[in-house]
Amino acid sequence: MRLLRRAISVVALLALVVIGVFAGVYRWQQPILLTGTGYAAHNACAVTQVAGRDEPATDLPENPLVPYLEVTGAGDPTTASLLGALSRQRAWFTEGFGCTLSRERPELGSATPIAASANPFTDAAAPEPDPVMDEAIARAFGDDLDEADRGALGTRAIVVVKHGELVGERYADGFDASTPQLGWSMSKSVTDLITGVLVKRGVVALDDDHLVPEWTDARADITIEQLLRQTSGLEWDETYDLGTPITRMLYLEPDMGGYVAGLPLAHEPGTVQQYSSGNTTLLCDILAERTGLGADLPRRTLLGPLGLSSAVVEPDASGTPVCSSYMWATPRDWAAIGQFALQGGDWNGAQLLPDGWMAEALTPTEVDETDDPGLAMSWRTNVLPDGSLRWPSLPEDTFYASGHDGQKVVVVPSEQLVVVRMGFTPEADHTASEVRLVGDVIAALG
Repeated sequence: MRLLRRAISVVALLALVVIGVFAGVYRWQQPILLTGTGYAAHNACAVTQVAGRDEPATDLPENPLVPYLEVTGAGDPTTASLLGALSRQRAWFTEGFGCTLSRERPELGSATPIAASANPFTDAAAPEPDPVMDEAIARAFGDDLDEADRGALGTRAIVVVKHGELVGERYADGFDASTPQLGWSMSKSVTDLITGVLVKRGVVALDDDHLVPEWTDARADITIEQLLRQTSGLEWDETYDLGTPITRMLYLEPDMGGYVAGLPLAHEPGTVQQYSSGNTTLLCDILAERTGLGADLPRRTLLGPLGLSSAVVEPDASGTPVCSSYMWATPRDWAAIGQFALQGGDWNGAQLLPDGWMAEALTPTEVDETDDPGLAMSWRTNVLPDGSLRWPSLPEDTFYASGHDGQKVVVVPSEQLVVVRMGFTPEADHTASEVRLVGDVIAALG
């Protein structure tokens, strides 16, 4: 009996040691685990509630946590956890504002209604069949590839606009003209337009500095233009991996703008261009506060006037629109963004941007060091800083918005052309397909 009691004591002690080690490892790794469950909760909420689709797992990138994720609910809230119990994160759906990660339902106010009547593309008839155009679009969908390569390419939508008219359009199975799709970093180019609207209204200026009251050091010199051009100098790492600043901002921080504002300088403002979703999210935090519009900022400044009735820019728990990453819209509404930029801010006879805004937005960023050559004021240009062309097969004046996993709005002013490509392409070389698409479209339209 004494030996049995001793054995039981040893087993109990070992169990306590194992539990203690597990608890210590869990506490150590919890931020990384919460990043994974936060991504899953937000993705599932947005795919089902914003996009109206029923297979959110198809939008999850590969990572080792996926087999252990459990997702429940449908936006009120959508909850993701590991093994049904650990690292629980919740995403809440709010009409007009999409999904927000938060412990409790966020107080975001009411979303301003948007009438589609201001957007000529919303109810436009589908383009008439054109064999040459249809063939160009078919190649962008990978119709000439085997099933595996076509699946890896993952094209979900193509919309082509010429002289302001829809001339080409196609959607993957499960998607149609009414399905909003996530633009990821194309949202940054939209932020440039939002800023332009506010400059036109006299609310802000590109050279405004002293943007954050707490910045009493060299960060006070950071300007609105530097945030748009990614030259703020704030310390950042855009690597999409568990535990990096970008994933911490998106999936762990309830006040994303405040998190970014608290980062130190890595470079003197205006001297180094470093791509940062933090810069853009911080900018929208500043703009939302200055205007007093909060989460409604994108709708009141740009989405409403353009009639982008499908568009949603999702906010964080503090009400800051996540302008770096979280705009959803139908491909037709994304095409309207490109058309608006092509027209220099003129929409239905009203000039919404300052004169010359797009020329300024497409002027190369002059710095000695950059990790993103050709990135101007949140738009990318075909002409690189050294005068060479990024895409020699396309016209020199080509510019575009670009987002994670193969989202593009390509604008070619000399052809009066806008081409939208959307998909889920985490691995395949989608850029080569997109460049070929634009070239093929130009050839098809003569």
